Amino acid sequence: MLVVLMSGGGATAHAGACEQRAALEQAYCDADGDLVADLPADSSKLRDPDTLVWAFAPIEDPAVYAQLFRPFTRHLSACLDRQIVYYPVQSVSAEIAAMRAGRLHFAGFSTGPTVEAVNKAGAVPFAAKGQNGEVRGYHLVAIVRADSPYQTLADLKGKRVAHVSAASNSGNLAARALFPAEGLVPDEDYRPIMSGAHDKSVMGVLSGDYDMAAVASDVLERLVERGTVDRSAIRVLYESPLFPTAAFVHAHDLDPALTEKLKACFFAFRFPPDMSAAFNGDEQFLPVRYEEAWRTVREVTDAVGALPD
Repeated sequence: MLVVLMSGGGATAHAGACEQRAALEQAYCDADGDLVADLPADSSKLRDPDTLVWAFAPIEDPAVYAQLFRPFTRHLSACLDRQIVYYPVQSVSAEIAAMRAGRLHFAGFSTGPTVEAVNKAGAVPFAAKGQNGEVRGYHLVAIVRADSPYQTLADLKGKRVAHVSAASNSGNLAARALFPAEGLVPDEDYRPIMSGAHDKSVMGVLSGDYDMAAVASDVLERLVERGTVDRSAIRVLYESPLFPTAAFVHAHDLDPALTEKLKACFFAFRFPPDMSAAFNGDEQFLPVRYEEAWRTVREVTDAVGALPD
């Protein structure tokens, strides 16, 4: 295993010839303007290894995901006709470092770290989990009581507005980045009240403790599905574009023929029942383009200087 993990190409320097990099580090170039690293200028730097190593974002115990992804890993091995090794990384920083060093050939990253992996490790997002042909994701929604007088975000100036916590994307960071364009500036037009949890924000709106709250749409949907919240009692004033929950990426310097085959194998796979249950009913991998799918994530990152979770 050690030999497998320590071999590989790593970042390919473009320092002298590259005229456009977007937000990419010096090691990468973006001549075509799609915001991800181009293939190495020197074709001899392309990699086509017999053994491919991959990892998934360490959200929980890495061993859990090694077991959960076992049918998928076996599928890829048969589909690509080469050995596939799942590497249980212990942290996001370790996962990004491994891809940058060439020790990971493809990987799954959560929402915010996808941006860092693209910029620092030459990751190229190509797939996301989803169902019924739609990518899994969530929205920031600004909610009020259905019987409230508020019709736009600008109506909430000087009112009691709940955020969730400092690190929350939909519950804080995205609101700070996206609300100003709608006429409502956090810390200027209102002082955010940190509720501590999305469900507390929702219940606080219903009880009248807050006039409005910024919450994640998927949390609101779960509260409605459980019967905790009557959907007719809530009105949505604002809904953001989609925040994808995860991206699957390949290293920028893999041979193009290999990456095309890898994509085909990803998209041909259907999640078995236990894998689907673990991923909220997702049933397959769907194609994505980083330039479009992560646009709102990058807007939040640029506006507040922090990466969403």
